Amino acid sequence: MSRPSAQPVAPPGTLRFSVLGPLAVHRDDRALSLGPLKQRVVLATLLGSANSPVSVDTLTDAVWPEEPPRTARKNLQVYVSALRALLGEDAPDRPRLTHTCGGYVLRVAEDELDLLRFRSLVRAAEGQRPEPAARLLRQALGLWQGPPFGDDLRQSPRIAEEAERLELRHLTAYESWAEAELAVGGASVVVEELRDLVERHPLRERLRCAWMRALSEAGRQAEALAVHDDYRQLLARELGLEPGGAMAASYRAILTGSSGSSGSSGSSGGSSSGGAGGSGGAGADAHAGPQGVPAPARRGAASALLPPDLVDFTGHGEELRGLVDELEDADGRGVVLLSGPAGAGKTTLAVRAAHRLGELFADGRICVSLRAADGATRPLPAVLAEIGRGAGVTGFSGPEAFRTWLADHRALVILDDVPDERAVRPLLPYGGHGRVLLTARGQLGGLAPVHRIPVPPLGTAEALQLLAGLVGQSRVRGDREAALRIVRACGGSPLAVRVSGMRLAVLRHVPLREFADRLTDPAGALDELTSGDVSVRRWLAQGWEALPGDCGRNAGRLATGTGDGPFGLSEAAEALGCDERHAVRVVEALIDAGMVTSPCGEVTAHAAQYELPHLVRLYVRGCGQGAPVPVPVPVPMPG
Repeated sequence: MSRPSAQPVAPPGTLRFSVLGPLAVHRDDRALSLGPLKQRVVLATLLGSANSPVSVDTLTDAVWPEEPPRTARKNLQVYVSALRALLGEDAPDRPRLTHTCGGYVLRVAEDELDLLRFRSLVRAAEGQRPEPAARLLRQALGLWQGPPFGDDLRQSPRIAEEAERLELRHLTAYESWAEAELAVGGASVVVEELRDLVERHPLRERLRCAWMRALSEAGRQAEALAVHDDYRQLLARELGLEPGGAMAASYRAILTGSSGSSGSSGSSGGSSSGGAGGSGGAGADAHAGPQGVPAPARRGAASALLPPDLVDFTGHGEELRGLVDELEDADGRGVVLLSGPAGAGKTTLAVRAAHRLGELFADGRICVSLRAADGATRPLPAVLAEIGRGAGVTGFSGPEAFRTWLADHRALVILDDVPDERAVRPLLPYGGHGRVLLTARGQLGGLAPVHRIPVPPLGTAEALQLLAGLVGQSRVRGDREAALRIVRACGGSPLAVRVSGMRLAVLRHVPLREFADRLTDPAGALDELTSGDVSVRRWLAQGWEALPGDCGRNAGRLATGTGDGPFGLSEAAEALGCDERHAVRVVEALIDAGMVTSPCGEVTAHAAQYELPHLVRLYVRGCGQGAPVPVPVPVPMPG
């Protein structure tokens, strides 16, 4: 079947970027020379996240996956400068390639980049009647000219991962097109189009189901039944499983001669009854999905393995809106990271967003911690088993099975308290309907593409509101000055403010002024931030013990040698006992570990003012004279 072009007519001089095949840029009909391999990797990485910031760390890792040279940043600047000259500018006030607080942004219009056009067409097909859905999806598929980015750029692991995600979206769009085409009587076309795809993806159940239906509706019932039998034997041999409910329902419909009403409804939605989740098969309480993934049991409501939402949730309104918007975006990156120090409120924020998005993630919302109670990283099989229980499945055979399940289900999985990239990289989705929300103390700079949302300290007004909700408005109004001193002594940490409020709610006889005096005494402040079995010191200790390499020692030197407020590079170098060139690397490593905050705006390293969280300073100074504070088993607490 010929594929109609989906490219709109463009005015002279318009750039066209192509990544759904070999990387290419055309100005009108002339292909531009994109330079050496490393420069092309930079361009491909920027186009993969078009119109969104790409951090310098991400670009560095894409270009030099093993060990970047000392001149990596300067080399990147050279590549970016060359790309700016190559691409030119549309208008002086709207540069195409800019540098922002979050990194480099390549500004591309939808009709300039085939990837953006593909996503737009697929999104437009959702919810349409079968005929227009099939037409839109056919146009989207017509944009593909081969493996994404071509073969040479896949030498970069980051490019290879992004290409893998795009290929999964391509496959999902093919399945949606096939279901829509079947609904308008295009069985013969579907048979021919899907044959090669089924051979390349033999365990993809949604694909097999569409092909089986197409064969049956084309009058080839014997071949259709053979497709089911071959798949059943393959599943039993490779995974010890049976076909899922959608496949079984289509098989029964063919046997009884009612195949026209079985399987998919013909809509283009990715999770229809003939879709990869296979949740529409009659009589299927728990069944295998694509790639041998057990699909969730049918139940009256979506599964939710979440901590309760706090009724007194306070602050972080801007971060919550940004988080919800990103998770709701059908073209989002699939992975969102909330980062901040221990007690910043990351888990609370993630859980609130999950509770608000119950209708969107109808196949489940699951929160799983990646750390054990003693702070150690949990084994991957244990994490997968807990996710499986939350999803209502019999189990995942490995990370690939989980990612395939997630791609085909509208589910949100919160991976809480991620210790490092290695612990979570096997669980990140390729694409599809599911989303993963990470919380971590560090920045996890080795992960891409990830939408990062830093969780800042509470503002003074927000912290006061949280304290008043715990101790009573009248008590705060009675001594507002003391209440202000309390929340400021907590450094904007929601956990510290909450513990202070819990303690004062019990100690009704203690005046706020007296408690404020205790908190402003550096020697005993952390001892006061304890209520029952909840201790701020425990959380700080656990976070300190989990710091990688020399980060703890270097953070300790900065905490004791840079005063109480923001510090510059020269002060950091003096506290660390090194030159400023080495101090930059140390401070940036601590930023990545979540121990130091940096300015949001773009400034040079020498002009920047950095800061250690107030409570971290107190903790370090409190245990700097003797042995490190032991790490008790923490009691679970949001944040």
